[in-house]
Amino acid sequence: MSNDATPVDGRHFRYIQEHTRPEDAFLLALKADAKARGIPPIWIAPEQANFVQILLKAVHALSVLEVGTLAGYAAIQMARALPPGGRVVTIELDPVRADFAREWAGKPESGVAGRVDVRTGSAGDVLATLGNGCFDAAFLDADKRNYPLYLEQARRLVRPGGLILVDNAFAFGQLFDESPTDPEAQAVRDFNDHMAAQIDLHGVIVPVGDGLWVAHTPGPKSTADDTRSR
Repeated sequence: MSNDATPVDGRHFRYIQEHTRPEDAFLLALKADAKARGIPPIWIAPEQANFVQILLKAVHALSVLEVGTLAGYAAIQMARALPPGGRVVTIELDPVRADFAREWAGKPESGVAGRVDVRTGSAGDVLATLGNGCFDAAFLDADKRNYPLYLEQARRLVRPGGLILVDNAFAFGQLFDESPTDPEAQAVRDFNDHMAAQIDLHGVIVPVGDGLWVAHTPGPKSTADDTRSR
């Protein structure tokens, strides 16, 4: 037992990958088809998908909001973690990518046909149409400069005691670079500071994939909490 954290490097990430449930043939085919059709090969890592699935199961999530669909990989993975009747509402700006995600999520082999609702349009516009507290969790993975806006909306849309997950907290591996080449790296740094300042959100950056913010929204104080506080 140690009071110090274990430094994590590439070997640990590879070890985690090797000891996590792998992707199935359907997800591998989705990736191959996305690349063949010119859709950017950007999706969460399999170990990150497994971790998100475990979180969703732990909070008994039935409804999930995603900002940033791309090829639909994460939406399908999250929908697979939900019980019967569950659904993922995912927002994608690009119509071509939205159509691709609808096609693949709707395939019988996906295991989630009819449970992924892909909505096309500006995230800010679509989010404004959704009702307060109608989701158990939100997963933010779109343009980083608008993360503060998406977080503000997610705080409204996720029920008390739900989850807000935010991807790319490690800024595409350039978090500590003095001169990052990715134009969104600074936006990620700024958002990380912004997220950490949300004192009513219980959040932590988890080192999976490109870094994942996991935050628990404040919920009503329970009788058990009252008992423990006495």
